[in-house]
Amino acid sequence: MKTPPLLGPCLFLLVTASCAVGPDYRRPAAAPTAPADWRWKAAEPRDAVPKGAWWNVFNDDALARLETNALANNQDLRAAVARVDQARAAARLTRSQFFPELSLDPAVSRQRVSGNEPIPFPIKLKPVYLDSFQVPLDLSYEVDLWGRVRRSFESARAQAQATAADCQNVLLTLTADVAVNYFLLRSLDSQIATLHRLVQLRGDAARILNARFAAGTIPEMDAAQAAADLAATKSELADTARQRAETLDALALLCGQPASSFIVTERPLDENPPLVPIGLPSSVLERRPDIAAAERALAAKNAQIGVARAAYFPVVRLTGQAGYLSGEANNLFNMDSLTFSLGPSASLPVFTAGRTAAQVRQAEAVCREALANYQQSALTAFKEVEDSLAQITFWNQQADSQKEALASARRVSELTQARSDAGVLTGLEYISAQCLALQQEKQTAALSASRFAATVRLIKALGGGWNEQ
Repeated sequence: MKTPPLLGPCLFLLVTASCAVGPDYRRPAAAPTAPADWRWKAAEPRDAVPKGAWWNVFNDDALARLETNALANNQDLRAAVARVDQARAAARLTRSQFFPELSLDPAVSRQRVSGNEPIPFPIKLKPVYLDSFQVPLDLSYEVDLWGRVRRSFESARAQAQATAADCQNVLLTLTADVAVNYFLLRSLDSQIATLHRLVQLRGDAARILNARFAAGTIPEMDAAQAAADLAATKSELADTARQRAETLDALALLCGQPASSFIVTERPLDENPPLVPIGLPSSVLERRPDIAAAERALAAKNAQIGVARAAYFPVVRLTGQAGYLSGEANNLFNMDSLTFSLGPSASLPVFTAGRTAAQVRQAEAVCREALANYQQSALTAFKEVEDSLAQITFWNQQADSQKEALASARRVSELTQARSDAGVLTGLEYISAQCLALQQEKQTAALSASRFAATVRLIKALGGGWNEQ
């Protein structure tokens, strides 16, 4: 069979379709300026590096169970995973434009032509029956001469990667929130236990002073002050219990469980957070999924500039049809029944009143915005790491001072107990010393929650846990 005269030019268009207008993407520096000691370099996001179960650094089985529960049941995480599937499907849809679209549309019809059709000659016609058997294969293909399809796929693929990074950020935020709320819950358990003891001691003091007031040995003001101290401590206990209930409900929500049936066994927080390695390199920040998401979003917006610029050039389409057409089924697939048509078409915008230029400028401005967002995310990462390190440093210093204050308060309590046993002091003075020690214990427990939370926030700021490497 002879080659159709249009087939050669069409094949030439297919082979030479390798140009792509618009700027090629090059990863920029993560920040316009960066601290020298961070040794930042050109961006190489590594958010795909496995971060593992970073919460195991705390060696807490209860925390590990909560994290596992949250990863399995949290609805926000499930929604983020669904968004990743949507973005990947969208990228596959765009990728399908690289290939010709083929459709097979077989059809069978039987037609009766009227014998009384109006004709210019007075001739009597008989009704006619016409049968038609058709098996056409239709082809449609856009020749990607200017890279519009390639830039579109480049953008969709980068956007899918950005969505996947967003999902990792949801996961990292989720696990960090679970850990922060868990350590806060344990700190509140410590504070509640301390407040229960404090209520008991203040109740003892109030009874002693009431008895003395009744005996006429002290003024009513002293008894009233003791009653006020007892009421204030009970109020603080109730408020702390409320905080625990709300924190427990927050944990239930993070774990995807009904708050009414969610239980975490009471357990005081009486240990120190793990130590942070000194000299963490800036490359650790490259694991942050939010930075990776911003960088991939920038790549997607950069590709959209090429999509917009491609509108300046003609769109070349290749269409064709081949198949068999016959009036009888028994000779449908004979060579004499073969039909085909093939031909390119072009569409070139002549006048758009500046629409294409405006679309290009819009795409360029969106890309500049994405660049600023990317570099802002890196600067935010520096800030969050520095904030967490500063919190850990100063809270550790505060913890050392608080430890000394607690030790001194306990020593005072021991000395007053010894003097009370010797009959030198009254029981009321011993109770006051014990109350002072318990107040220091409560402050120590509250400070422990802040120290653990700072460590968790540092892990989150670094994009996950760390190891010796």
